[in-house]
Amino acid sequence: MKHVLFVCSQNKLRSPTAEQVFADWPGIEVASAGLNHDAVEPLTGEMVAEADLIFVMEKAQRNRLSQRFKAHLKRARVICLDIPDDYAFMDPDLIALLRAKVPRHLPSR
Repeated sequence: MKHVLFVCSQNKLRSPTAEQVFADWPGIEVASAGLNHDAVEPLTGEMVAEADLIFVMEKAQRNRLSQRFKAHLKRARVICLDIPDDYAFMDPDLIALLRAKVPRHLPSR
């Protein structure tokens, strides 16, 4: 079972949407977290260390992830989705973007 982690800044809109969209994908366990200290679910070193695959929404988040959690990023592959913070939680356009960008990196259904 692969551990997949979706990361954004606050863990309020993009990453929790991604977590819900891919929650039933076979062969993976999903979680989401935010890089900001006041995020709904703040990202921890343990979460990073357990992840096989980490999706960040923006390049700046990939940089922050690498800086703050370098010691924990031993095995995880980090993928930037280039999805700006322009969407509401479960926004149909956000869901469509996620479905277009994420599955190619996941185990086949």
